[in-house]
Amino acid sequence: MAVLASACWPESTADQIPPPLPGFVSSSFSPIVAEVAKRALRRVPQRGPEVVTAVVVVSALGDVASAAQVAEAVDTGGRVWPLMFFQSVPNAVAGHVAARRALTGPIVSVCAPEAGIEVAALLLEDGDADEVLVAEVDLEPADGAGARGAAVLLGLRARSGLGGAA
Repeated sequence: MAVLASACWPESTADQIPPPLPGFVSSSFSPIVAEVAKRALRRVPQRGPEVVTAVVVVSALGDVASAAQVAEAVDTGGRVWPLMFFQSVPNAVAGHVAARRALTGPIVSVCAPEAGIEVAALLLEDGDADEVLVAEVDLEPADGAGARGAAVLLGLRARSGLGGAA
């Protein structure tokens, strides 16, 4: 496999709060996935509409900030927002990224980085995708402070004229 592009959060001191992501509230998990995906995909200049790109989201604990909010609401007899269930499923943001970026490959969520790379390799080797965007995000427990994320776009071979991965 070849690395076609990469990105991370934060990349600079300007990365304090991830850009808001419509439909995803109260947590930085999904906005960070979307931001690192956007950054990595923009760093590959030669992507045509015929390229099939899969999305793999990797997170050991998932969106712990949303899970903590849901748990608090349940514990106190409060109401759980319908959006909270939607956004607590990692495939939701993967689907959002795929729809927003017109990606047509499979969508997968796993909990270990090694599994993410294995899934990417299988999708490429089986011909299910021409490239695989693997995005990993993990939040600090409960509040999401210090969240970090990374994305890597993988293919079987580096494209000519790519200019190097970022």
